[in-house]
Amino acid sequence: MSEIAELEGRITSALDRISVGLGRIAESGGAGLADELAAEREANAQLEERVRAIKEKQETMVAALQSEVSGLREALGAADADLQRLRSVNAELRASNSALRRANAAGLADADLVNAALAAEMEALRALEQGNRAEIDRALGLLEPMLKEAANA
Repeated sequence: MSEIAELEGRITSALDRISVGLGRIAESGGAGLADELAAEREANAQLEERVRAIKEKQETMVAALQSEVSGLREALGAADADLQRLRSVNAELRASNSALRRANAAGLADADLVNAALAAEMEALRALEQGNRAEIDRALGLLEPMLKEAANA
């Protein structure tokens, strides 16, 4: 942004010099000032083009950052969903294990409780694996653009 302000200042200064030059032309009617005016106009055109290029670059960077933020928000949402699922499955596993311990303490070996505990443990392992896979996928998603950029460099 400071470059834009600097360039705008330079353009304003150039326009002021043009105005002074026009005043001299009106006073003296000299042809040399017409050449100076043409040179100032050329410099002004170049500065305006640089301002346009800088603005375009900034807009591109802002769009890229907005896209990245959007992707990170999606990844955060997915990670939160995985975490909530893992918490739910772990709570179910704790409840199942607690019921199994109570049955064993009472001397009642209940096959249904053992099966429920094993099913809950399997679901917890699946949820953990899915969470790990999602984390790996997010890491790969972040690394892939960097690797492509490095390969192109």
